[in-house]
Amino acid sequence: MRRLQNLLRPSAKGGSDSATPAPSSADDSGKEAPRTKILIVDDDPIILKTASLKLEGKGFAVLTARDGAEAIRVARQEAPALILLDLSFPPDVSCVPWDGFRIMTWLQRVEATKDIPIVVITGGNAAQYHRQALANGARAFFNKPIDHSGLLAVIKRILAQSETPTQINAKSDFEI
Repeated sequence: MRRLQNLLRPSAKGGSDSATPAPSSADDSGKEAPRTKILIVDDDPIILKTASLKLEGKGFAVLTARDGAEAIRVARQEAPALILLDLSFPPDVSCVPWDGFRIMTWLQRVEATKDIPIVVITGGNAAQYHRQALANGARAFFNKPIDHSGLLAVIKRILAQSETPTQINAKSDFEI
């Protein structure tokens, strides 16, 4: 129980739940091999922790953000190789009401982030959002609960692809 509480406790960085990348493995020259960064954008701390742990366990460096402003800031500063993006966020107290589609639009307008592939993960209505997400530039779509093995396969495929964008459709039922 204490371990679960520690996992759900926000980090000390200004309320952000940004995950600290796990140590990377050294190559033959003794230098640290860079780990591929993935940014997870979701307001649910359980989704952030669970997905982070699963991806870190597969060797990725994981960054997290809980809203649109933080997502754009982290994406610009850290240049992740891929973004996992929720579509639904609670009403914001700031002047910008963020949702996943608005975040995608902002990311596509910023030179430093416009080419980062986005995979949508949402608990929203798949019939309503699937087509819209792909039309707005998402490379894949996953409904929550997330199929982590399917998501990992899609992430690896997207990261291995050449610069020519190809949309990958993924649906799954695996629960977190």
